[in-house]
Amino acid sequence: MKLYDEREVFETGKGKVLREGGDVTIIASGIMVAESLKAADLLKEQGVEATVIDMFSIKPIDKELIVKYATKTKAVVTAENHNVIGGLGSAVAEVLSEHCPTRMRRIGVKEQFGQVGKIDYLMEFYKLTATDIAEEARELSLDK
Repeated sequence: MKLYDEREVFETGKGKVLREGGDVTIIASGIMVAESLKAADLLKEQGVEATVIDMFSIKPIDKELIVKYATKTKAVVTAENHNVIGGLGSAVAEVLSEHCPTRMRRIGVKEQFGQVGKIDYLMEFYKLTATDIAEEARELSLDK
């Protein structure tokens, strides 16, 4: 899935809003951005509107954007192809805890040893698919 054209400008410390929605915010990085957009499509079929943000810059992170959308939707899910500790999810949690306490969930590799395999297998194994993201986001949006 091609997300940007060759002329797209990326600014360090700034995320990009790829889709607007009012029920839940999904903040993703790397290959999880495309999965998050697919998750937003699945959520829309269930009547849940998701904002999707590409947070390609984690340090520094776009605090203003995170707070803006956490305030708007009151629910945040992070999605990363990384351990949930010390990556995007942790960085977003730090921002929210200090500036805008918000319910959140982190999609990523949990505390376990790594596996080797094809990307589809690994996405399923670590529960990193669009369906996994949508499930967490839907649950979180309904619990507000």
